[in-house]
Amino acid sequence: MKPFEVDPDIALAKTISTDFYLEAAYFELAKEKIFSRTWHFVGDNDQVKDSGWITPVTLLEKYLDEPLLLSRDDAGELHCISNVCTHRGNLLIERPCKLHDIRCKYHGRRFNLDGKFISMPEFKEVANFPSDEDNLVKLPLFQFGKWLFTSVRKAHSPNDFFGSMMERVGWMPFEEFYYRPELSHDYIVNAHWALYCENYLEGFHIPYVHAGLSNMIDYGQYTTELYRYSNLQIGLARESDAVFEFPTSSPDYGKKVAGYYFWVFPNMMFNFYPWGLSINIVRPIGISKSKVSFLSYVWDESKLRQGAGANLHQVEMEDEDVVEQVQKGIRSRFYRHGRYSVKMEKGTHHFHGLLADFLK
Repeated sequence: MKPFEVDPDIALAKTISTDFYLEAAYFELAKEKIFSRTWHFVGDNDQVKDSGWITPVTLLEKYLDEPLLLSRDDAGELHCISNVCTHRGNLLIERPCKLHDIRCKYHGRRFNLDGKFISMPEFKEVANFPSDEDNLVKLPLFQFGKWLFTSVRKAHSPNDFFGSMMERVGWMPFEEFYYRPELSHDYIVNAHWALYCENYLEGFHIPYVHAGLSNMIDYGQYTTELYRYSNLQIGLARESDAVFEFPTSSPDYGKKVAGYYFWVFPNMMFNFYPWGLSINIVRPIGISKSKVSFLSYVWDESKLRQGAGANLHQVEMEDEDVVEQVQKGIRSRFYRHGRYSVKMEKGTHHFHGLLADFLK
């Protein structure tokens, strides 16, 4: 497979080759080259609120498909550990529960809530036992507000992914954000995961695809800021209602910000609105199929039906329609590359550059 090249000069660059979206080999390669080396959302601390609570999660189900556990030990410390017994590979915990320790129901091997081996029946004669390999693998755990993230291989500092977002919106009272399952939805999109991300990464399409949103956002003032493994799009409101009320310490104090749209490489979106936060996770489930989860955390109930974040479902339907058409279009024998708008497609160019770098 040839390496991908994306010119760092956006004015000269061509978009990444369509081979990336169409060849199964690259879809598989991205598992280890991209997704195993980056940080991923695994839940929030309300799922393990008290000591003794343990919650099973699957990291990127149907893609990385890694069984993990979130646990809080007796000392109140949070852990992210493997959910696979180190004896014969049995899954340990099937549903959220409260425990003093973890016991495998297959042969009785026991572990502390931090993953350390405790005991095993009928193993007195086994030489060099127990060893560190008998502990459950412990993964790095990073917390931003109440939200938890992990990485299969901690190849990069979490600050390189989340630091700019934490600095920009750290004034918000995240402890007051509450998950609202009835406002959260999963969508199946018949398109490659990266095509969905590319659409998110530019506001260029807003006047053409999102008539309702375009009436609320001042397109002429739409901006994109690039960071190492993330970027930020800021939508300013045409009117003064449904905007953030900033503290004077915010760099955006005095601006009519309707929405912050943070993207974190490779597949996470954090959309902050005056009513709260919509976290969007794009999960690859096939070379031309993705599952997009909208997770809603409400801060100010009174602003839920106002402004740029008032009708997320309608905006999603409009995005899905165009992204699925692009998935069909890139199969054409007449299309291999496009070019970038220097002003409006900085985020997409940045994304393609990261894809090319990681795949090398």
